[in-house]
Amino acid sequence: MKKKIFYSLASLVVISCAFTSCKSSKPGTSDKTGMAYNKKEYGGFAVNNKFKRGPGPGLVEIEGGVFVMSGSAINTPGQELSTYNRKRETTVSSFYMDETEVSNTNWLEYLNWIRTNYPTDYEYYYNELPDTLVWRRPLSYNEPYVDNYLRHPAYQDYPVVGVTWEQANRYCAWRTDRVNELLLRDQGYMTSFKDLNGGNKNGPTVAVGANAAASQSNAPFNTTMYLNNQIDDKGKKAMKDLNPKGTVNAANGAATATTGNGAATRNVRLEDGIIKQPYRLPTEAEWEYAALGLIGNTEYENIAENKIYPWNGLGLSSAKKKTRGLMLANFKRTKGDYMGVGGSLNDKGGITAAVRSYLPNDFGLYNMAGNVNEWVADVYRVNTFEAADAFNPYRGNFYQDKKIADPMTGRLEKDSRNMPVLVAAQTQKKQTWAEKQAAANAPVDSAAVNTYADQRGYRDPAGDLYGEITLVNDKSRVYKGGSWDDQALWLNPATRRFLQQDEATADIGFRCAMTMLGASEIRSTGKPQFAPKVQKAFNSKKR
Repeated sequence: MKKKIFYSLASLVVISCAFTSCKSSKPGTSDKTGMAYNKKEYGGFAVNNKFKRGPGPGLVEIEGGVFVMSGSAINTPGQELSTYNRKRETTVSSFYMDETEVSNTNWLEYLNWIRTNYPTDYEYYYNELPDTLVWRRPLSYNEPYVDNYLRHPAYQDYPVVGVTWEQANRYCAWRTDRVNELLLRDQGYMTSFKDLNGGNKNGPTVAVGANAAASQSNAPFNTTMYLNNQIDDKGKKAMKDLNPKGTVNAANGAATATTGNGAATRNVRLEDGIIKQPYRLPTEAEWEYAALGLIGNTEYENIAENKIYPWNGLGLSSAKKKTRGLMLANFKRTKGDYMGVGGSLNDKGGITAAVRSYLPNDFGLYNMAGNVNEWVADVYRVNTFEAADAFNPYRGNFYQDKKIADPMTGRLEKDSRNMPVLVAAQTQKKQTWAEKQAAANAPVDSAAVNTYADQRGYRDPAGDLYGEITLVNDKSRVYKGGSWDDQALWLNPATRRFLQQDEATADIGFRCAMTMLGASEIRSTGKPQFAPKVQKAFNSKKR
């Protein structure tokens, strides 16, 4: 009698896999479908397996973590029990921040760009001029600063002042576009600046894109419009379009561009990992975390010494032999002492000082105390940190959507300066296709805007009546850090004050930040790590 053998389903799968391809997927292929990435014959799904993140120009890396927000105020006279500081354990994500404050030269570069690209738009140029009249005081002779501080080369490396919170935000948006444009043109994804200006030996080179000439002459580069395919300018090394039939060109009405060898090309996409994240003002939590620089006092999650200022110790002057007694920041020692005694100047700054003066903190950031106060993104409330989230706390959200000009193609509406028109968000979740089409041309519902778009007054007690019986309202913005015109109390990173977002002073400047994407840990070398098995790097050799 024949012996019958019964196999379980699991054992059959094991046997089958031994003779078929039931093994881990090959590098550069989907581990869920088996389809190869970056191959035209498989649909041309592009995946960047070699992405390496990095900061934009001027930025340094800030590895995030937990800290006690407002905790440094505990040893500051008048602040330890103040209603202005609410101590709370807070976690900040890793991010990038400017090494220095934005200088006069940086701002003049902005003004020069406006004058060059919009020579007849006098309103645009005027609106971005700093208010140099902030130097005027009734009983002080500061007129030389009114005339010279912004433009004279003697102050070119000094922090820009007289800039409102609103102007600082517009500078961040402008800087984002200039950095991304330079990156795309220098790497050949768009027409190079040299070719645009006719600088090559063979004369001007016409860009590959069908609408390149029009896009170059009509409006300056804008990151959002470029990512939405509303700028058609393909350079000599433009990205190959591995699936031109699936490329949406309806946004700009352009045909798919081709290179000299006939290969289809496309704009860089966000998925390619080339475009930088937007420059922006740091949140209050980010700014305070970066100013403290506790990373220099930390070992195995143990903080050896807390800080009152961005440097160690209780004092305000250097203890090193060669610099003993020199102030570690630019501030006002007493009501009348701005810089020390002639012949032996102490902090060496009567007003502001160059943006790389004094010593950087442990993150490598200059002047996180003194020199100028700095705008941060948050709307001011006394009790923000009693209610704010413990992870990346921020008050000031005003959720906005890009206005759609054509709901069928997704083409965005733009203003006269080639920037997307923004409207208040009216929903907290993704709309259905029918809802999206219906809402495209519908009037803005003010009730919906109040419900969904504006979170600046979220959880404000009804009895506080902010903006009605108080000077604090939704346009009151936080500034921090102390300045040349402040005494030592305000050098503590936890201290906070406010000013209206459309006002400016001679002691407030700013620096930019940028979101860091991906893993929180910046450097893993020498640190214990789990070693999970992962797919090998994609092999680009032909099969």
